Amino acid sequence: MQGQVSADAVGYILDPQRVPAELEPFKDRLSENFFEVRKRIISFIKEDILPAMPVCASQYKEEVRKVKDRKPASPHEDLSYTTHAVWAASPPIFDELRQKAKARGLYNFFLPEVGKLSVLEYAPICEILGAFGLCNVAMNCTAPDTGNMEVLEKFGTEEQKQRWLVPLLEGKIRSAYAMTEPGVASSDATNISATITRDGDEYVINGHKWYISGACRPECKVFIFLGRTGTSDEKHKQHSMILVPRDAEGVHIIRPLAVFGHIHDHAEILFENVRVPVSNMLLGEGRGFEIAQGRLGPGRIHHCMRTIGTAEQALDAILHRVHQRVAFGKLLADQATIRQTIAEARMDITKSRLLCYLAAVQADDHGFKAAKSFIAMTKVDAPRICQKIIDEAIQIHGAHGVSQDSHLTDLYHHVRHVRLADGPDIVHLNTIAKEELKRMSSVMGISVSGKNQNVEKFGKFDHLVKVSKVRARL
Repeated sequence: MQGQVSADAVGYILDPQRVPAELEPFKDRLSENFFEVRKRIISFIKEDILPAMPVCASQYKEEVRKVKDRKPASPHEDLSYTTHAVWAASPPIFDELRQKAKARGLYNFFLPEVGKLSVLEYAPICEILGAFGLCNVAMNCTAPDTGNMEVLEKFGTEEQKQRWLVPLLEGKIRSAYAMTEPGVASSDATNISATITRDGDEYVINGHKWYISGACRPECKVFIFLGRTGTSDEKHKQHSMILVPRDAEGVHIIRPLAVFGHIHDHAEILFENVRVPVSNMLLGEGRGFEIAQGRLGPGRIHHCMRTIGTAEQALDAILHRVHQRVAFGKLLADQATIRQTIAEARMDITKSRLLCYLAAVQADDHGFKAAKSFIAMTKVDAPRICQKIIDEAIQIHGAHGVSQDSHLTDLYHHVRHVRLADGPDIVHLNTIAKEELKRMSSVMGISVSGKNQNVEKFGKFDHLVKVSKVRARL
């Protein structure tokens, strides 16, 4: 949203008296705390976040100006990007807003013990945070820090928590998650080839990572690094996670990486004989996938929740535009094709929101592991429908929609990237299909599928190898 947008014209997403209608089937699951918290967050956005947006933009420009004299931090650094804006520090107003969030009791809200919200109740909150990213920052609810903090909280030692978790929770530092590699298909995490080798009281780390989100910002001080520690016969026990300080000797940030040609804070990093203490290992050798499942379940569903908020932004942009423009003799809002686009966008958001809420309920009742198929569904669906709506918004805005005066291209870049974050669509579709294929044949399926009786009658295919007969379930 633009900084000059009035707090009285921000759409229903900031109406404290109106929650998404899709919550109606789950109303018995909503606590009084949820409604009270939602109102507090909306008040925070209207009273503090919206007025801070122009200040944030101005301060960011000033921080960007400071990097013009930056020197390469590594002999491997690509000099083409040495003075790029991606290295700029966060605007000072971030700290001011964090203090205001703390004063309102809204800080570190992603932690269940802070917000006291179920996964379902956190979903519509995340939608708001997805639409107002500065609020997400102020409440210390941004990825990848939230996932990393959850890992440290669940699996870290007291020493690890004091050194890294406490300053992360206080917003004094940021972090990154170093998993993806350019030389292997990282969507299958068993392919990760970076090594973590024990050498006395230290581990020696070697690897080449890329698209490590958040690694370029100067506030980033630590990586959670996924690498191979063993050769166990069980392929999911060959990898481990370890804490690597960003300033450790041998850590070389080569360059920031682009999304659709635009440079973002996603880094390509070389780890050359990086030494860290044995005490930096998380949980133990060979337990990387165990940690990953605990990290990715909540992270994936939070992505989807925020993405639905972004879809609402795009639809609001459509509604604003169609009431302002005339084409072929009448307002765009009166054109049948435009109305069809608006209707389909609302249907898509409604279906996607319900699917996301269903996944949240499954996670609440059965845990994230048991809910993996539902989470996979919403992880595919929410970014897909959001991207479609943003694309329609760009079409309706015409040239303006792809110009620097519109934020629609920023939304498009982000959401297209979300379709890759935490695994591309095809990986999640495979998860859904595997659950379905466990069901095998059923009486109903056999009946509807039908059978050509003449195949057995004439026997012309008897020489072929037959699929084993499966007992049909009812």
